[in-house]
Amino acid sequence: MVSTANPAVEKRSMALGMRRGMAFHCPNCSQGKLYRKYLKVQDCPACGNENSRYPADDAPPYFTILIVGHLVVAPLLFLRWIWQAPTALVVGTTLPALLVLTLVFLPVVKGAVVGALWSLRPRDEVEEP
Repeated sequence: MVSTANPAVEKRSMALGMRRGMAFHCPNCSQGKLYRKYLKVQDCPACGNENSRYPADDAPPYFTILIVGHLVVAPLLFLRWIWQAPTALVVGTTLPALLVLTLVFLPVVKGAVVGALWSLRPRDEVEEP
């Protein structure tokens, strides 16, 4: 018996969508670019997938702060110089590093969120049989 399932209704892999999004590629085909600018999501020029329909909203900044906080701030609290150095020196060295890391991680995390939303599929995309 041949399956007549609609290919648009097939289950999408969240890990695959997140990997493709983290690489700044279209989560649907992995051929087109995900961003037009730094964080401006564009529709895929290769497959025509409407990537802009997946609203990432506040999740990427939240997850980015969570990641940077756990990778940088928490280990810094165990270093002795953080507590003994002058405040201006600590702030002057850690804030630029935190800013750069946040700006580097933000598009990667947003791509992962868009890929996850692609795998979950919006309600208007799922067709009822």
